[in-house]
Amino acid sequence: MMDEELSKTDKAEIDYSIATFKSTRLVNGHTNEQMARGVMDFRISHRFGAFNGGAYEFFGLDQASMRMALEYGITNWFMVGGGRSTYEKTYDVFAKFKLLRQSKGAVKMPISLNYLATWATKTIKFTNLARQNYFTSNFYFTHQLIIARKFSESFAFMLAPTVVHRNLVSLNTDKNDLLSLGIGGRIKLTGSTSLNLEYYYQIDRPVGTVDCFSVGFDIETGGHVFQLTFSNSPAQIERAFIHETTGRWQDGAILGGFNISRVFTLVDYRKRGTKNPDVEK
Repeated sequence: MMDEELSKTDKAEIDYSIATFKSTRLVNGHTNEQMARGVMDFRISHRFGAFNGGAYEFFGLDQASMRMALEYGITNWFMVGGGRSTYEKTYDVFAKFKLLRQSKGAVKMPISLNYLATWATKTIKFTNLARQNYFTSNFYFTHQLIIARKFSESFAFMLAPTVVHRNLVSLNTDKNDLLSLGIGGRIKLTGSTSLNLEYYYQIDRPVGTVDCFSVGFDIETGGHVFQLTFSNSPAQIERAFIHETTGRWQDGAILGGFNISRVFTLVDYRKRGTKNPDVEK
């Protein structure tokens, strides 16, 4: 009788999947993870030059590209963020919404689903002064659905159908809207380390570009996550690493780097007596 009552109680509860990925980023692209309400993340993403630069460029260490950013959880299902990249002196802001959350028990949901919207502008000086250049010419917009599933404690997988809009294109025949599909996975190696793989397939491919493939190694150390990265793109924002990558892995155009994520709890809702499930778990 008691076993039956316990079974009924278990079924009445919703068991949400947590920590599908260790960070809001897999390598360059977003994951389904979001900052909890009242929690801020300070992020530094650094990329060196390509290995094929040889000894003269100290195998890429003489060159660098960096993005610094802040991310904040407004609620447990809505977060915002923004950053500045040295790549073409780009500023970006984004908003990410949690639409569905993987769960079992009283509510069975096989996947997590998030929606990401970003705006970016590069502030590097215009090179073509013969045409009429507007402030809005350098605006870029990205819309992305992130479909993720945690299959086990050791493996998670995600798909990210994406559209990038460019206000200005080089030729009349170029598309303003570009489609792509992101594919990513996380394999847990030890209790504090994991291997991340990320690939963005360009459905619409600008001339001279290649698909971006990246590898990351997560190392979790207390209050922050340190990630070693290897990618064929120097950029860390969607419009650039998805549709502006030109170097090939097979040619040695591999850029080493790292991501550092440091989390701060600005508003502790537990001390205020307000339940914040993502933090408490």
